[in-house]
Amino acid sequence: MVKFLDKAKIRVISGHGGNGMVAWRREKYVDKGGPAGGDGGNGGDIYFIADENMSTLLDFKIKSVYKAESGENGGIKGMHGACAKDTIIRVPLGTVVRDLKSGKIIADIIEPEQKVLIAKGGRGGRGNARFATAQKRAPQFCEPGEPGIERVLELELKLIADIGLLGMPNAGKSTFISAVSSAKPKIADYPFTTIVPNLGVVKKSDGGSYVIADIPGLIEGASDGVGLGHEFLRHVERCRFLVHIVDLTAENPLNNYKIINKELEKHSKSLSELYQIVVLNKTDAIMEEEVDKYISDFENYSSDIFAISAVTRQGLEKLLYFIEKKVDEIPKPEFEIEIDEDVDAYNNDDSSFEIVKLAKDAYMVTGGKINRLSKVTDIRNTEQVIRLQNIMKSMGVFDELHKRGLKNGDTVLVGHLELGYYDDEIWGETDSKL
Repeated sequence: MVKFLDKAKIRVISGHGGNGMVAWRREKYVDKGGPAGGDGGNGGDIYFIADENMSTLLDFKIKSVYKAESGENGGIKGMHGACAKDTIIRVPLGTVVRDLKSGKIIADIIEPEQKVLIAKGGRGGRGNARFATAQKRAPQFCEPGEPGIERVLELELKLIADIGLLGMPNAGKSTFISAVSSAKPKIADYPFTTIVPNLGVVKKSDGGSYVIADIPGLIEGASDGVGLGHEFLRHVERCRFLVHIVDLTAENPLNNYKIINKELEKHSKSLSELYQIVVLNKTDAIMEEEVDKYISDFENYSSDIFAISAVTRQGLEKLLYFIEKKVDEIPKPEFEIEIDEDVDAYNNDDSSFEIVKLAKDAYMVTGGKINRLSKVTDIRNTEQVIRLQNIMKSMGVFDELHKRGLKNGDTVLVGHLELGYYDDEIWGETDSKL
């Protein structure tokens, strides 16, 4: 039996960009050949793609870390490194993806073959040929590749079904779904026979089909964690409507019906407001007069009531015809899940910046472009540090730092770099002294 898993935590790491190259043209008859270092290739992206053939997150229990390939380094003679292949991770329909660092939902995968970028690969570093100008014809530096994006994600599966089955344990939900579809759930006479949701595909008269989700039974106090609690109700939140199975052989069928609806309301107001068809099951086990009495009792709570026996299939044909009609009439509910703009999936190049005074003589500068530039600056290369300084000047970073009180000898933290400020010069130190 395939184990059902509807929650998983994974770590994804996009590919590191390849480093640029410092190289020179050395043809025999080319005077002062100039720089010829190629660019590094981009690191591999990580994508999620919806797979209709998956129904559980069990694969992520087996493998929880996904790392994309790195781009190749640049070469001599202006040769660029190859970009890495993207990493594709297939997930079931109905997967909600949450970034654990921000706590925000970054994807809701509900369409077949839907493709979502989860982590953008690092840009490849530029070779020294890219920095040649009329004034600086022989740049002695290149860029290292950008690191990839690392994210810790929580995956939560909400099954995509047209109809959700509700009812107390032993109400006959598993028997019903096995009678109307090819699904073969375990059936036995003890509480919580169904410990995982089961899906059944029912053929329609016009050749189409619809999906029924058999959800584990609720009991009184489920909202407080009694029994299976509300653990699986997320799987009926996307249904068109509900079919409520009631066991007529129970001590108080009407009270059981009320208990389930009360627990439903505690879980979700929208779920409790979904249209319900009431199905009175196990008519083969009681007298016909009792069935009529129960139908009369339930008419005060629902206008659509059907009396059946899932075991003998009595009344099933009429019920299935009505369900098919409702599937065509009732559209799937639309969910407005707030999706994060997903800026963490990219190596952000926003030009805005923020300055934080850490101490009397220390400042930290952060921002999309600033952070990216710090990652591709080799602190050991004076030309690269000067280039970073010039870019920061043009962005107005030093003007703002002077307004905040920057003076000679102060420390400026830019990403992983620690820079000492002295008038118009910046001297870099490695982050080992941070």
